[in-house]
Amino acid sequence: MHWRDFLSSLVRRGLHGVQLVISDNHAGLQAARKAIFTGVLWQRCQFHLQQNAVQYVPKLGMRTEVAEDIRTIFNAPDRETAQRYLKKAVNKYAHIAPRLADWMEANIPEGFTVFSFPREHQRRLRTSNYLERLSQEIKRRTRVVRVFPNEQSCLRLISAILMEVSEEWEYGRLYLRMESS
Repeated sequence: MHWRDFLSSLVRRGLHGVQLVISDNHAGLQAARKAIFTGVLWQRCQFHLQQNAVQYVPKLGMRTEVAEDIRTIFNAPDRETAQRYLKKAVNKYAHIAPRLADWMEANIPEGFTVFSFPREHQRRLRTSNYLERLSQEIKRRTRVVRVFPNEQSCLRLISAILMEVSEEWEYGRLYLRMESS
């Protein structure tokens, strides 16, 4: 199934009110997101952005410093401060790592969408880590079974896991409170 088909199927099954999509920079997913969720904000996963930066760091010894600079940018209190920190980092690396500086200038702002949301939500909206943890939990729980008698039994287990998570979000420890404190 392609990303566009997948996102379309979610909409057909009742998904609505989407305000933000958080993902890595996967070209197929980007095209599908733009086609299906036109006008919906996109947040590039800050964790993946930081990982992607490594391929533009010319010396192994610079990795820690670059990672700290990127964290400083993303931990800024607001978009304006983040943009100032980014400009400072781009200037810092312009001569010693020009490919990194160019990459940072073009890509790091894709992680700034989170600043459009209330401060108390930003920590949870910065990355796709929760979705990745959920995928790991599904994988962990399905591996125990090893062989399913049919596709429906696998879907029942995965649905039960997702319902458990949904109930936890709705009635227990909330992942993201929409009411401002």
